[in-house]
Amino acid sequence: MFRSEYADVPPVDLPIHDAVLARAAEFGDAPALIDGTDGTTLTYEQVDRFHRRVAAGLAEAGVRKGDVLALHSPNTVAFPTAFYAATRAGATVTTVHPLATAQEFAKQLTDCAARWIVTVSPLLDIARRAAELAGGVRKIFVCDSATGHRSLIDMLATTAPEPRVAIDPAEDVAALPYSSGTTGTPKGVMLTHRQIATNLAQLNPAIPAGPGDRVLAVLPFFHIYGLTALMNAPLRQGATVVVLPRFDLEQFLAAIRDHRITALYVAPPIVLALAKHPVVAQYDLSSLRYIVSAAAPLDARLAAACSERLGLPPVGQAYGMTELSPGTHVVPLDAMRDAPPGTVGKLIAGTEMRIVSLDDPTRDLPAGESGEILIRGPQVMKGYLGRPDATAAMIDGDGWLHTGDVGHVDGDGWLFVVDRVKELIKYKGFQVAPAELEALLLTHPGIADAAVIGTYDDDGNEVPHAYVVRQPAAAGLSAGEIMMYVAERVAPYKRVRRVTFIDGVPRAASGKILRRQLRESA
Repeated sequence: MFRSEYADVPPVDLPIHDAVLARAAEFGDAPALIDGTDGTTLTYEQVDRFHRRVAAGLAEAGVRKGDVLALHSPNTVAFPTAFYAATRAGATVTTVHPLATAQEFAKQLTDCAARWIVTVSPLLDIARRAAELAGGVRKIFVCDSATGHRSLIDMLATTAPEPRVAIDPAEDVAALPYSSGTTGTPKGVMLTHRQIATNLAQLNPAIPAGPGDRVLAVLPFFHIYGLTALMNAPLRQGATVVVLPRFDLEQFLAAIRDHRITALYVAPPIVLALAKHPVVAQYDLSSLRYIVSAAAPLDARLAAACSERLGLPPVGQAYGMTELSPGTHVVPLDAMRDAPPGTVGKLIAGTEMRIVSLDDPTRDLPAGESGEILIRGPQVMKGYLGRPDATAAMIDGDGWLHTGDVGHVDGDGWLFVVDRVKELIKYKGFQVAPAELEALLLTHPGIADAAVIGTYDDDGNEVPHAYVVRQPAAAGLSAGEIMMYVAERVAPYKRVRRVTFIDGVPRAASGKILRRQLRESA
């Protein structure tokens, strides 16, 4: 069993809105949220006051403890206000992908029996159709304004009393994000107020922040990574969050320059753009102090190329999953220059880990041997909503969550994630990690992006199949050249046996490759 080097942190038994905004009065007029597109700014005092007024407006409209409210919005400065207002009113917030179809949205609404929706006017038609398909939705509110729908802005003027709801942080569910569905049917992940708030306290010793720090929020708030790293954590510590609704490289670079961003929390595709795209050289990014990448594997060579180009410490990685609130590992800020390349970090405070054999899950493996990663700690989810069997399959009787990820620990406690158990390719009995081949493919100067899955050849063998996006200047790059490039650099059983050229690699908003879509197309 591996244990964190950090001292344990006591459980944070506070509602998430109080855990995050407890010091709002202290931070006062300091900027909490800035719209990176138009400069609209909310101070800490305003965020605190506004979310309390909106909570009163929601309670006045009928929102009660135990209700589920669906928050359906891209990143805006109103998103945190809506989230904290809903939890203060006693609701559980289920966050919805802003690009979800009406049918996908309706499926989520039905699964969690949501009664309320908060959306934005550009997405209102989708929200209405989803509500009609699902049934049971009492009202749709908007963050901005739309005829026939009450606005959160209007709620700021309500004279209704602030709701006083008795919340049990250990039992009451604050957030209900849905797992990405890359390996199965999306499921509602029940995260209590205590689990989310305690995870913030666990992360703080390794990645502290405070007034003067400026974080750029381009990864989506609806995803647990964005919700934690880009919303809850910085606002809890008095930092300023500059919000962008989507990733556009030039807008992203301009925001770093104009707002003097000090910290980036990103996914590997953004690291790839920072490392390789020529337009990056046109922007002053000298305010940056560090970059953290998570949500998907990041190749050590790509991380090094990014940090070298920007003159920064090596890009640090973090590890976790929605079911873990989400963090378990991170490269500490004070160790970024010394951490071994490719590590996803060390255990955060109060967290335990086991590495167990893939062939015999009852057998624990020592440092240096790869197996499935198991996690235990106060951040382990309450369970999957309405799916006790799936919960039991994920969390065993001793409280260990089976991540489905394969990794090993070195002698100093650094974790290296090899791949997903279910994504490993079995070529004639040998295990091939798609992430390893993807990282190698990205070193080819003619390849802009790549994904690898297992498909079956005429003999019934599962073989590595690469889906490749060519660089614009490499239109003549052939499948044969790519297969030869890989063959020269890997063991024979790891060779890419098939290549398909595509316009773009399908990814979730978190940056994870949607391998299931590639398998379906194959």
